[in-house]
Amino acid sequence: MSRPVVRWQIVSPDPNATVRFYRRLFQWETDRANALGYREVPAAEGGMAGGVWPGPEQSQPFVQLFVSVPDLGQHVSRATELGAKVLVPPSVLPDGDTMAVLLDPLRMPFGICTLRDR
Repeated sequence: MSRPVVRWQIVSPDPNATVRFYRRLFQWETDRANALGYREVPAAEGGMAGGVWPGPEQSQPFVQLFVSVPDLGQHVSRATELGAKVLVPPSVLPDGDTMAVLLDPLRMPFGICTLRDR
């Protein structure tokens, strides 16, 4: 895969209940020690990191994938040329990564990101 999925998140109107459910089901541990209060689920062996993010109260929960790209601005431009809409414009996160959230032409949200060197 030339542009891999590198992160996932569950967007939920009740992130605490969502975390409780998955903690009980899969023994997932979460960490909120980050600048945004994001409920991060660290990567386990063979898996990828993700987390739970609060969504609007009346929204339906959904899973969102983040794809790694080398040039965020170029991919946002290309996506909009192909019919996507920007939901969250390119933003620098506190850890130095950059990300944007888009809505594809079929109305499925997805994220793209450029990860800083770790």
